[in-house]
Amino acid sequence: MGSKKEMFEDLVSIIIPYYRKKEYILKTINSILNQSYTYFEIIIIYDDENLSDLNYLEKLFKSENKIKIIKNLKTIGAGFSRNKGIQNAKGEFIAFIDADDVWKKNKLENQINYMKKKNLKFTHTSYEIIDENGRVLGERISRNFNKVNDLIKSCDIGLSTVILKKEIIDNQTKFPNLKTKEDFVLWLKILQKNILISSLNENLTSWRKLDNSLSSSVIQKLKDAFKVYNHYMKFNFIKSFYYMVCLSINFLKK
Repeated sequence: MGSKKEMFEDLVSIIIPYYRKKEYILKTINSILNQSYTYFEIIIIYDDENLSDLNYLEKLFKSENKIKIIKNLKTIGAGFSRNKGIQNAKGEFIAFIDADDVWKKNKLENQINYMKKKNLKFTHTSYEIIDENGRVLGERISRNFNKVNDLIKSCDIGLSTVILKKEIIDNQTKFPNLKTKEDFVLWLKILQKNILISSLNENLTSWRKLDNSLSSSVIQKLKDAFKVYNHYMKFNFIKSFYYMVCLSINFLKK
């Protein structure tokens, strides 16, 4: 039985895919444990066949009952790991954060209150970009997306800022098998279901930009971008190529 306060709140399940982020994970987890909104569970999906970090995580968090670690039998990627986390989630709300990003203290409280007040199923927020040492490099301002065409040319949603209602995820609406852009596909599928993607223009997350991360691989990004349009959105070759170029140009402008 939770506390009296928790009985009037909704459980938030926080999904974190983990792959070799040992130097950042403690800051990430502490930013969650220090939230002003306290009724949550943390589900870490350990996605590495090398188990050395697993021992580290289990020792680090063994006394923290809010944290559950699920080990993948083989590496399946961040998208499929998030799907697995959602399947194991008990919360009505699902929040995502990557293992090297950081939340501001009032992130969950402000966003959940905003969603409940306006009866929203999907929200994202503005966020700041930080480097490996935590220095602020810039900021991204969030905005509303009502339909696919609002988002199709540029993926302007920070994954670690997203909270959604678990009910909108199903077999057709989940993360696909892509190395990058897997979140972009899910957001587009959600818009296809006529679900509003609503913006809370508060800077509540720090997104860490790392040069050695998979998301910095240009060739991989181009391949996956084409696949978003050609395979998942069912566009023809020319239309897919056109949108891939648009997406790349908008990424370079950021």
